[in-house]
Amino acid sequence: MTTVEETHAEVERLTVRPQFLFVRGGLSERRKSLVIQARRRRPAEGARPTVGKGFTATKKVGNAVIRNRARRRLKAAARELLPQLGVPGADYVFIARMDTADIGWQRLLDDMESALISLRAALNSGSGPA
Repeated sequence: MTTVEETHAEVERLTVRPQFLFVRGGLSERRKSLVIQARRRRPAEGARPTVGKGFTATKKVGNAVIRNRARRRLKAAARELLPQLGVPGADYVFIARMDTADIGWQRLLDDMESALISLRAALNSGSGPA
């Protein structure tokens, strides 16, 4: 029996507005339950490339309780999928939509996985902004 070694990228948080604005200028994938924006960043000299992640939910999503639930669900799903499907050296912003807080868990995971796969292909092919 052979084992397949999975590559897991180290993930770090995006914390300040300029990081989110930088990613906004990149690629985007929309699904029923979420929007994911992604953009490659310039690698730091001598540093190992990491995957950046940020989460946001606007007031259009609902009140504070619903927005927080939507963000928590996005964070939990990204914790599962981003280390395997994220491109090292790229930043991702996960944006909650109206359905994020209430949609079935498996559907949310499926939407996120398909969006991350599409973004990975686009980022690796070099299409779109840097």
